[in-house]
Amino acid sequence: MITRLQRLGIRKSKPSDLTPEERVKFARLNIDPNTITWRRVTDVNDRYLRQVTIGQGKEEKGWTRTTGWDIAVASEVMAILALAADLADLRKRLGAIVVAKSTSGESVTAEDIGCAGAMAVLMKDTVEPTLMQTLEQTPVLVHAGPFGNIAHGNSSIIADQIALRLVGEDGFVLTEAGFGADMGCEKFFNIKCRASGLKPDAAVIVGTVRALKFHAGVQPSDAHTPNLEALEKGTSNLIRHVENMSKFGVPTVVVLNKFTSDTDEELALVKALLTKAGAFDVVVSRHWAEGGAGAVDAANALLRCTQAVPSQFKFLYPNEMPLAGKIERICKDIYGADGCEFLGTTAADLKDFEERGFGNFPICMAKTQYSFSHDPNLKGAPTGFTVPIREVRASVGAGFVFPLLGDISTMPGLPTRPAYYGIDIDTETGAVIGLS
Repeated sequence: MITRLQRLGIRKSKPSDLTPEERVKFARLNIDPNTITWRRVTDVNDRYLRQVTIGQGKEEKGWTRTTGWDIAVASEVMAILALAADLADLRKRLGAIVVAKSTSGESVTAEDIGCAGAMAVLMKDTVEPTLMQTLEQTPVLVHAGPFGNIAHGNSSIIADQIALRLVGEDGFVLTEAGFGADMGCEKFFNIKCRASGLKPDAAVIVGTVRALKFHAGVQPSDAHTPNLEALEKGTSNLIRHVENMSKFGVPTVVVLNKFTSDTDEELALVKALLTKAGAFDVVVSRHWAEGGAGAVDAANALLRCTQAVPSQFKFLYPNEMPLAGKIERICKDIYGADGCEFLGTTAADLKDFEERGFGNFPICMAKTQYSFSHDPNLKGAPTGFTVPIREVRASVGAGFVFPLLGDISTMPGLPTRPAYYGIDIDTETGAVIGLS
């Protein structure tokens, strides 16, 4: 609680030294219930928890309010784990989480509530990455899991730092950024690299011929059928990803995961189009069938890329750009939109964030993973659309502002036919059926 005293400008540590006014200032948070932004989380998809009313028990004395639940991987605590430099930084970030405002408009934090230390105790073992291995004994550090579409979609800074020390000065560390390059990769550059201070030497974009046909309107059931016309049209999606990498000054290698139905003509067409778009190299990978041997060409291409083209890494926007400007820059430069529309109170909320000291934060967009746009039905490389900004949140402990685009939800729902329909148990043997 010393941190709270310091934040209030009280430079005392003994309770007996506090004046009556200082005691009231310290003890009374005066939370405005209408400004509470902290949401509960669960690790199960449940669309009925997206908006709920709480506080209806008789002991709650009528303090009901409308709120909602998020999926655990979209929580600010998960983002903090992935962005923390060490245990001390984790503790500091947990304390900085803003949960509400006071009746006088001041931020109320987890530190103010008095729970930040207990949160750090619960999280103390989570700062240690899990060391695993591939089937061919290649070491892999698995750490943190913020979703790429509704969080920043990257593994932890701690894991990257450990890996860099292990490989040495001349080694290579590959770190994953989730979903498309318009999501996890953009956030890797603008959020994670800001937090870590690390600069990438190259980007690897993974694609498939099947997915590119899908972006041209081909149904997944027909994606195995050769279709050069659809493939050329759908490759516009991957071309935009490659072009976007140049906006960060990072050279790019494209890796095409080959399916048995892919033809040499299809692969050659994609390679020609992407090379023309600026990719350093486009390599066919067969590691799904051949293991590591099938990815040697991709690894060699990456080696050549880093040796031949020095990275000129740069951020997409400066820290001092207004928050609305940062959001619009991403929509125009990365998504290909004409602009964005700030709905409801979002413009005023962004101004409020800036007035409360959050204006230098980077942006963590929450949107569909199925399109460059906010609309999952807009395939390929759409243009001529405007992105609606439905809601904005401030994840102060994580250190970013969090706009929600279109109909995206931070609590997923189950599909029409959930996976549990195919899961059962053999009561004679105890063997589980339906899990691979």
